Formats: sequence, structure tokens, C-alpha cells
Amino acid sequence: MEQRSSAPRAGRVLVGTASWTDKTLIASGRFYPKTATSPEARLRYYASRFPLVEVDSSYYALPAPQTAQLWAERTPEGFVMNVKAFRLFTGHQTASQALPKDLQQRLPPAAAGKRMFYDRDLPAELRDELWRRFLEALAPLAAAHKLGLVHFQFAPWLLRNREGHAHVRSCVLRMQGHAVSVEFRNRTWFDGERSTRSTLDFERELSVVHTVVDAPQGFANSVPAVWEATHPRFALVRLHGRNAETWTIKGATTASDRFNYDYADDEISSLARAVVERLAAKVQQAHVVFNNNMEDQGQRNAATMLGVLAQLELPQADR
Repeated sequence: MEQRSSAPRAGRVLVGTASWTDKTLIASGRFYPKTATSPEARLRYYASRFPLVEVDSSYYALPAPQTAQLWAERTPEGFVMNVKAFRLFTGHQTASQALPKDLQQRLPPAAAGKRMFYDRDLPAELRDELWRRFLEALAPLAAAHKLGLVHFQFAPWLLRNREGHAHVRSCVLRMQGHAVSVEFRNRTWFDGERSTRSTLDFERELSVVHTVVDAPQGFANSVPAVWEATHPRFALVRLHGRNAETWTIKGATTASDRFNYDYADDEISSLARAVVERLAAKVQQAHVVFNNNMEDQGQRNAATMLGVLAQLELPQADR
């Protein structure tokens, strides 16, 4: 069975950002007060401003249970943390340094000899251990009733075919007992009405949360914003910005190089109304995550959306 809701519901719409530790955000000096100089102080301050955050560091490396315990202790009751799944699980390549040191020593030659390797390069017992440790790291947040969605952002080369469906199914099976959201980055999943209907039916069959994506269009790794809910309790909107020039940029050293976009007020108002009109009435809790992350773009835009939602008189959580 899926776990109960992450926290006592504070409202219908939770708004936050993807990460609270981006280097350009901290360096800008525009969001955190000068007194917030430690990881603890920054998380406490962030949680005083927003009811939701997405943990993205878990995509790059497995978090430790001790770290998740600190997150739970440093945030108030009712705060919700969505956690991104580790990149190997979603079909992305990774380097051995992303694994815990003891597991690096267990890598087979097929993986250890490569600069980057894939899930398929690992023996079954090592894959099982990675999944076990990932679930172990989620446990402190779940115990504190602060774990929201576990988000699977699948690789752009995961197609809507037999292999793609099988991979998604296997991930969902591993995550039994958790609320899972899925995000596709290949247009085959929503290429026309028939594909879109098939994908939504697939998500409903698996009882996963469909991710409404706002992002540049016209690329092989672009999907349209499909404003549908596939889960009775949760909906998710992830806002990546609309910067087409940087969406497929080569040689980007940080995520902020790609997601450099400042939403205009009228764009935020339109998105807020879409959340209210198309999602909020269908689910118990809708999550809106700003993934534009150059300096304080996401935090400013998220604060603006909270203000718009308040004007719409929709029950929503803020700080």
C-alpha cells in the first residue's frame, strides 16, 4: 500500500523550488539573510518562506539517512520534501564517484573501467543494494511525515515502447509504499492524442503522479504541458523555464546554465490559474516546483505564485 500523506495538509496547493542550496542562489545574496551562513540556517530560513522543497542532490548521489534525519529535524511540522530518484534508476549514466565508497569497490570491470556507466552495467545484487540504501535514506523523512513525492525524471532516451514501459514498471514496483511521480523527457510519450492518452492510462494503471511540465518546446527531449491528474491524492507541476536557447546547451557546468529563466508576472498568473482550474479540484494536494534556478529566480517566482494563489482565494499553504 502507498504510504499516508507526507504531512498534515496545510492546504490544497504547495509551492516551492527545486533545491535550496544552488551555488548561484547563495552567491547572489538576495534570498538568504546575511546571518544564514550554514546549511542548517539556510534550510530553516527556506522552510519559513515555503511549504515545499524538492531535494535534487539525491539525483546526483545517494543521500545518507543521517542527512535526511537532519532535514526532518530542521524543518517545521507540515513541511514537505519531494525527493528526486538517483540518476542510475532513471536510466541516466553516472560515474563511480557518485556511489558510496564501499560500493565503488564492488563495481565489476564493465563499470569500473568506464568513465560513465549505466544501471545495466551492474550485477543484480549491486542494483538491489543501491535501491535498498535509497529507500533507507527516505525513511527518516517518512517517519517525520515530511516525505512527499519520490520523483523519477526519466532519461531523454527512454522511449514509449515495450522497454520503456518495463523500466518504469520496475521502478514503481521497487517503490511500493511511496507516492511516486514520473516525468518523461522524450516526446514519444506525448506525441499526439493517441500517445498522450496511452501514457496517461499507463500512469493511472500504475497509480503514479503525472508531472505537468512547463519547458521549451520543439526538441526531442521536450514534452508538452499536459494538464491532467492521474492520481487521486497528488498532482505535480514542474516549471523548468522557457529558455529555448539553453535547453539543450552543451558543456553546461551547472543546472542553472540550462534553466536560466525568469517567469514574468503574467506567465505566473496564467500558470496559477491553470493549477487551480485544471488540477486542484481533482486532487487533495497539488505541488508546484520551480526548477528555474539561476540565482534567486525560482524563489522570487515561487513567492509571486503564492501571492497570486492568495488572490484567487484558493486554500493554499504558505509561510
